[in-house]
Amino acid sequence: MEIDILPGVRGDLEEPLSSGPSAELTPVVLSLVDRGWVEVCRVIPWTAPDGSTGFQPGAPIARGDLPVLLADDDNWEYPDSGEWIGCLTLTLTEEGRQIPW
Repeated sequence: MEIDILPGVRGDLEEPLSSGPSAELTPVVLSLVDRGWVEVCRVIPWTAPDGSTGFQPGAPIARGDLPVLLADDDNWEYPDSGEWIGCLTLTLTEEGRQIPW
């Protein structure tokens, strides 16, 4: 089980889901959110104690905002810039970590 930015998640799917419209995947992600298994967040900058920089998931996005964000095809594509900051990512909740995969 891997949690990833949305484009990485889509790349793990089989056809026809991997190349289908994002709108078809929205109900799948929302069902995981509604079960309390995953949260959708934006990637934010992170600085390690040693001063090196990276990124991490930010605060969960409000459930009411997710249908529009998940239906946007751009959120399911790798950024042209290669910059992950601001991209949507899925993270397991504590309840989601307890599910035997």
